[in-house]
Amino acid sequence: MNSARPTEPATKTPPQVRIGPVSIARCTQREAIDRLLAHVPDGPALRVAFANAHGLLLAMDDPQFARTLDGFLVLNDGIGAEIGAKLLTGEGFPDNLNGTDFVPALLAAAPGGTRVYLLGAKPEIVARAAEKFAAAHPHILVCGHRDGYFGPDDHGEIVAEINTAAPDILLVAMGNPKQEYLIETLSPSLDVPLALGVGALFDFTAGEVVRAPGTMRRLGLEWVFRFAQEPKRLGGRYTLGVVRYLWKIGGLWASARLSRG
Repeated sequence: MNSARPTEPATKTPPQVRIGPVSIARCTQREAIDRLLAHVPDGPALRVAFANAHGLLLAMDDPQFARTLDGFLVLNDGIGAEIGAKLLTGEGFPDNLNGTDFVPALLAAAPGGTRVYLLGAKPEIVARAAEKFAAAHPHILVCGHRDGYFGPDDHGEIVAEINTAAPDILLVAMGNPKQEYLIETLSPSLDVPLALGVGALFDFTAGEVVRAPGTMRRLGLEWVFRFAQEPKRLGGRYTLGVVRYLWKIGGLWASARLSRG
């Protein structure tokens, strides 16, 4: 029997900022947390994604990913989304809602007894992240975790495991677009009110990757710190990718000006 919840009606959305093919909610951290927790434990299913420059560029390049994000509440993440919003609308976002800071704040605000399931990363990393979350937020229950090393043939087993664990919040850490595609694929069979794609959150939480100093994070420069840590893996994203993103944003800005005459 399919026990999945209905998805949230598309009409119930906060104010939106459109950057290329992606609509991003314009809200404060408090407003976003309240909105998400309104689905816990009995609300309709809500999918949440975080849009940084890399994710926005992926959506601009790939119509399939852009269509997938149409089924998510998308929150702004980092300076790339901020630059895009300011150039295209003249106004940025009230808060930077990057997932690595936002998700711990969400868990801290969650009602006592909220059940959380972690999916993704290497086995030892997701296990360590689960321990860290449980220690940092003793009022919630980390009801299960599973690594991200599986294929499509395992989806049925994973759905059964998650539904048996009965989480209120599912955190999926596989990087985009993989995590958003997986959430989209599994959601029709999941009985989970709130699913979030959280990127490298488990790596940060487990201490596998060191976070940038607070000052750099507040200035929106965490990407510089990450690039310095992992230049080979992130070099393309933070060099050519940044240039291509800014070029596309510039093209959107120019097109908007021409259309206004």
